[in-house]
Amino acid sequence: MSSPSPLLDIDLRPGRPAVLRTGPEPDPPSWAARYGGALRTLVTEHGAVLVRGLGLADAATVGAVCRTLATTLMTEHESFAPRQWHSDGVYSSTKWPPSQPMCMHHELSYALEFPGLMMFACLTAPETGGVTAVADAPTVLAALPRRLVKRFEREGWLLTRTYNDDIGASWADAFGTKDRAAVERYCHAHAIQYAWQSDGTLRTRQRRSAVVHHPVTGRRCWFNQIAFLNQWTMADEVREYLTDLYGPDGLPFNTFFGNGDPIGADVVEILNDAYTSHTVREPWQDGDLMLVDNIRTAHSRDPFEGPRDVLAALADPVRLYDCSPTIEVTAP
Repeated sequence: MSSPSPLLDIDLRPGRPAVLRTGPEPDPPSWAARYGGALRTLVTEHGAVLVRGLGLADAATVGAVCRTLATTLMTEHESFAPRQWHSDGVYSSTKWPPSQPMCMHHELSYALEFPGLMMFACLTAPETGGVTAVADAPTVLAALPRRLVKRFEREGWLLTRTYNDDIGASWADAFGTKDRAAVERYCHAHAIQYAWQSDGTLRTRQRRSAVVHHPVTGRRCWFNQIAFLNQWTMADEVREYLTDLYGPDGLPFNTFFGNGDPIGADVVEILNDAYTSHTVREPWQDGDLMLVDNIRTAHSRDPFEGPRDVLAALADPVRLYDCSPTIEVTAP
């Protein structure tokens, strides 16, 4: 008689993501091959699933598991902070100060092509904090003021970036090349306005849809990084330091309404409060794997203390045009 599927052992509790307990597994890639289809169904159903017990212990095993679970692993472009490359499609977590929270966002939601699936693997859990929390995008959308949502549906949102060699990813890192002509071709192809500055920095602007429809379920999702990349989400001392250093127009990143109007601190507070009210979290344990539907579910990272080694894989690319955006995005 065959043993029952470990996917039946899923723990659903308020305030936590779905937790699937399995293992210990002597061969995690084989487990992923055996149960990958059913696991992906659970991710579609719940938005995110934390798999506990696989015993992921090194980057090579993580890469093998992710390649088994994904249809395609992506190479990241337009990153906002550096990552360490481990293998094709598998990276370190984004380099972000441990004392600063990384607020809710959808990975690469400012790009024309973004991962449909994010996979996070914890090799070393921090002493305290460092949780990768998640929030359901349709629920967050329903919690936002209707007038605000309508404006973002009508106008979209605007992201401005200034790439330099001091803060965040350099333009060479973000675009994967030191060839300016190649960067310009990428910008033209991906509806990004650009301007080279006299000091060698690059400034870009891109307008995107704030609300999309999930390509599988059709559900409307609040899908963007409006709050995370806005100046008012930064700690006061960080914002003041960067403004003094680069000027208000030279911040590494900032967000606006789609027509270019500033987004005030009050709007950012509304957005972050909606995320906070609908955030669920489960502390990492060594060997954990979390799968996140990147369109259905936003994710964040809590501040932490102690070593934290969490790898990330960007998988199964989705085009913005396949998500029924509310605004037309055209090349500059």
